[in-house]
Formats: sequence, C-alpha cells, structure tokens
Amino acid sequence: MRLQVIGIGKLKAGPEKTLADEYRTRLEGLGRQAGITKLTVTDFPESQGQTVSRRQNEEAKILSSALAPKAFTLVLDERGKPLSSEAFSQLLQRHLDQGTQDLAFLIGGPDGHTAEARKSAGQLLSLGEMTWPHRLVRVMLLEQIYRAVTIMVNHPYHRL
Repeated sequence: MRLQVIGIGKLKAGPEKTLADEYRTRLEGLGRQAGITKLTVTDFPESQGQTVSRRQNEEAKILSSALAPKAFTLVLDERGKPLSSEAFSQLLQRHLDQGTQDLAFLIGGPDGHTAEARKSAGQLLSLGEMTWPHRLVRVMLLEQIYRAVTIMVNHPYHRL
C-alpha cells in the first residue's frame, strides 16, 4: 500500500521539519515490513484568497489534484473520529488486508476543509478535540503512522 500525506502549509526549516523528516525516514524502513511500499509527503502553500470560502475551495482543489487516482482519503478534521493508537493501527491493517492501493491523509489549511471535502472523504479523522497548527499536525500524524506500523510489526517502540 502506498501512503500519501498531503497538507496545506509549507514546512520550513526548523524543529517541526526535522522531526517530520525523522519519522518519515523511520517509516520508510519499517513500513516495508508491514506492506507499506511508499510514503510521500507533499505540502502546498496556503491560499491567499480574500474570503474563507475562497481559500477553502482553492485549497480543496490543490489537495484533490495531488491525490493518487482512486485513493481512499482520510481527512483530518475536528469533526472527525478520534482513534487510539491501537485503533489507528487496526485501520491501516484493515486497508492493507482489503487491498487498498493508495491511502491519503489530507491536512487542511487554517480555515479547514470544505463541507464537500468532508462529505466525500472516505473517513474523517481527528487528532483530538484541541486545535493544532498544521506544522505540528504533520509531525503528530507521521508519528502516529510510524507508531501504527510498529504495532503492526510488533516493534518495541509502542509500549503499553
């Protein structure tokens, strides 16, 4: 299975980028053991539209244009379902077992996703009830994907 993390908001050099790169590197090695053949992380600049609606629509088009054809989308949104690390790992394993070829995580900009993007998502996913800046969401998501993979391959990283 190929994973895509597609987000609005460019990560600049700094601690968040360093940490995101570290989890990405870890995932590339261990992910193959779990059946994850590729991980791509793509970010785009925020829209400069004058209204929330315009920004959301422009960003939605950017995100959808970066998706692999027929990708199952997990849209990160405050209205989404929060999962434990174990449940998140089970979600990834289910997609592997079902033969999902492409799984994409979509991170919206500061204004969030359009109603249409949320409605068309394969699943809405929340990283909790708090609001997080996109720079940290990227790191937190990559860490949780890595943790899910460690659970799948019985790696000692995840300890209860």
